[in-house]
Amino acid sequence: MPLQQFTDAELQAKAEELGLVKPGEPIPTAAMQSRVKAAVVEDRRATTRQEKPADARLAKSIVVQPGGVILIDGEPMPWLVAKQPMDIGLNPDGISTVRLTLLAESVQVLKPKTDSPESE
Repeated sequence: MPLQQFTDAELQAKAEELGLVKPGEPIPTAAMQSRVKAAVVEDRRATTRQEKPADARLAKSIVVQPGGVILIDGEPMPWLVAKQPMDIGLNPDGISTVRLTLLAESVQVLKPKTDSPESE
């Protein structure tokens, strides 16, 4: 992937859109700026490729770096992660796991459709 460049205005607008800073406030930390950059990269990818969502796949590697940057298969994770403990299960003989908390403006939990007939 080619090296991407970001304008200060673009990063500021995205940070404000995500609710990380109030309008006119600077982005306070390098870790937060990395997360904002990841969100901008994901927005760029979404606009450049018009394809159906990819099927779920197993990550080859997950790297959790100091400061909160998370790389999945070498790419920055495009979602904001809460500053809460992660549950990391290392299994050298099989698949390892990472559980973390993602931040979202809105969450929906949909009930599965039932096939039972309605009563009259």
